[in-house]
Amino acid sequence: MRIAILADPIDNQNAGIHVYTREMTEAMIRTNPGHELILLREKHDVTLKGVEQISVWNTRLPIGFASLRLFFLVPLILHRKKIDIVIEPAHFGPFNLLSHIKRVTIIHDLTPILFPELHRWHSQILQKIFLKGILNKANLIISNSDNTSKDICRVYPLNCKKIKRIYPGVSSIFIPSNKQGVLEKYKINNPYFLFVGTIEPRKNLLVLLEAFRIYKENNNNSISLIIAGGIGWKAEAFHEALKHHPNKDKIICTGFVDTEDLPTLYSLAIAFIYPSLYEGFGLPIVEAMSCGTPVIAADNSSLSESGGNLTHYFNANDPKALSLLMSKVSEQIIKQGKNTSDLLEYANKFNWDEFAHLMWKTILE
Repeated sequence: MRIAILADPIDNQNAGIHVYTREMTEAMIRTNPGHELILLREKHDVTLKGVEQISVWNTRLPIGFASLRLFFLVPLILHRKKIDIVIEPAHFGPFNLLSHIKRVTIIHDLTPILFPELHRWHSQILQKIFLKGILNKANLIISNSDNTSKDICRVYPLNCKKIKRIYPGVSSIFIPSNKQGVLEKYKINNPYFLFVGTIEPRKNLLVLLEAFRIYKENNNNSISLIIAGGIGWKAEAFHEALKHHPNKDKIICTGFVDTEDLPTLYSLAIAFIYPSLYEGFGLPIVEAMSCGTPVIAADNSSLSESGGNLTHYFNANDPKALSLLMSKVSEQIIKQGKNTSDLLEYANKFNWDEFAHLMWKTILE
């Protein structure tokens, strides 16, 4: 069989779908049961072995080229390569394939449909126009959580029988770490709570800022709040709240963090806080646990699937409840230290090679 992965997110994104596509691709290469695997992507990676790579150059200029590439150039290449199965990991395609080619579409979440106000206007419009047709034409839909599967069934009920849930893994780099120089690099001098993710409305950072204000009001200590991640969309309200925060001298926004630094940032945090309004899976929760750090997370969407019964949950709209958990966890850590063994054992359940074995089995059925 000849299987193609439309791997553009490896080259044109740097957040969750980038990580998912890169890890999925590398794991499928490692576990390949003997089929021909081909990547279509914007760039060629000379370090990636065991797979054919076809570079299909992309640009946003001239206007319309990206659409020409997506709807015509990529399908033409797939046809010429006599592809049997196409995997689209960014839930926007594949398009214009011959009927005998099996279409596998991966859906990470339905936030542009369920919470359009949290997204940029063009993302909302494109998903509303294309997603129903994409799912209707897909032969197989891979979801990353039971919650995402339920959302797909609820919004697009005709496609329920096509869905297979496969939990993602956590990268092997996420282990307890104390890499020298990382804290100094990000100017971190005090114990800290940590958030990792893109700064955008869905991450619910206004509630986190308010919870930290309440926490500092009731706890006279040197603990800081580290917000690690790049600026996304609709971040103006966050910047305004941060500007006027009474404890802004204890809040550090690192910007985008180098991947090799993340294990140390997770490992040395008092707790990882994930206050999102909605997540398709919530991979940073498992990354933090893989580094032996306790997690405080919102009690919505899929977060209980990623966090299990070892995570401390709160109502995402209640900053006071979050602040109380911050006090509880920080006091426990200061007095007793971290109980890392249970966290590490739990996180080991999320393994990319196990994902890949199940992915191969599912797409070949």
